[in-house]
Amino acid sequence: MPRNTLRLAVAVTLLATPLLSACGGSSAASDEKAVTVYSADGLKGENGDGWYDKVFADFTKQTGIKVKYVEGGSGEMVQRAVREKSNPQADVLVTLPPFIQQADSKGLLEKYEPKDSVQVSGGDKAVDGTWTSVVNNYFGFVYNKKELKKAPTTWDELLDGTYKNKLQYSTPGVAGDGTAVLIKAIHDFGGKDQALAYLKKLQANNVGPSASTGKLAPKVDKGELLVANGDVQMNYAQGKTMPNLGIWFPAKQGGKPTTFALPYAAGLVTKAPHSENGKKLLDFMLAQKQQQEVSEIGGGFSARSDVKAVDANAIALAKLMNGVDIFSPDWNDIDKNLTSYVEDWKSATGS
Repeated sequence: MPRNTLRLAVAVTLLATPLLSACGGSSAASDEKAVTVYSADGLKGENGDGWYDKVFADFTKQTGIKVKYVEGGSGEMVQRAVREKSNPQADVLVTLPPFIQQADSKGLLEKYEPKDSVQVSGGDKAVDGTWTSVVNNYFGFVYNKKELKKAPTTWDELLDGTYKNKLQYSTPGVAGDGTAVLIKAIHDFGGKDQALAYLKKLQANNVGPSASTGKLAPKVDKGELLVANGDVQMNYAQGKTMPNLGIWFPAKQGGKPTTFALPYAAGLVTKAPHSENGKKLLDFMLAQKQQQEVSEIGGGFSARSDVKAVDANAIALAKLMNGVDIFSPDWNDIDKNLTSYVEDWKSATGS
């Protein structure tokens, strides 16, 4: 299961608006100067200072189109869109992999290639043009720098009694970063069975399920938890106001730390009530200025290959990623088998 220059550590902020009950295909709705975004948490700031906050404000100022925002875990947002498929309420859907692929396979996304999507590398957008990454990101873990004198380095360390009821990760199949825990474990341990055997042992220390990864970092910062999962963009941004938060990447015993790209990918919702406004917002998010602000404001990585950020955040992020091996998951396999992987995880952990 992705995350503001101070990313929403406060989890799901659902902004109920009259738009959400508007009739999907009515001319009144389609003519409204509004656009609704369903998004995975992470890009909106806790104090109104995240990348989304800046982008949405600038977009409204430039176009007069108001952005209605609904936030939750990646899986949660896709399921909401599925329930509304016969009468869509969202115009733009933003989730982490593999949920963007899941949304595509369920027919939730309409083909639309934003204006500057040619600058997004092939692996970060759909072959059929149904989704495009708008912010690049990487999976990671966080630890409390005050309580732990140095960051853990391996998965095996987390089995130690020190972490009893002091460790938590978000739920695979529900949260994008939670699903990422399973994906990384399968890679690092060399297969699903080996990964599940490890996660079964880890369950002895695990506090329990969490639908939102964003709720975990504040607990780590306060010392309620010592370790939790997250992602680089979200946690780096949170670190601006959470001084005890450190980022690390688990390694298999004797191996190097690893991670994989976990971008925020956006697509136009099929039969969206404000389709043209959705297209304008997607174009705007991928524009040069907004992409230049991804690291400076959002603490993430630009989705455009032609944007070379040199701000202080970009330099710090590059240093953080130094020495970490980046692998490429087989997203098609994960999309195809995600349900069975999650069911196997539930069985192994008793979740």
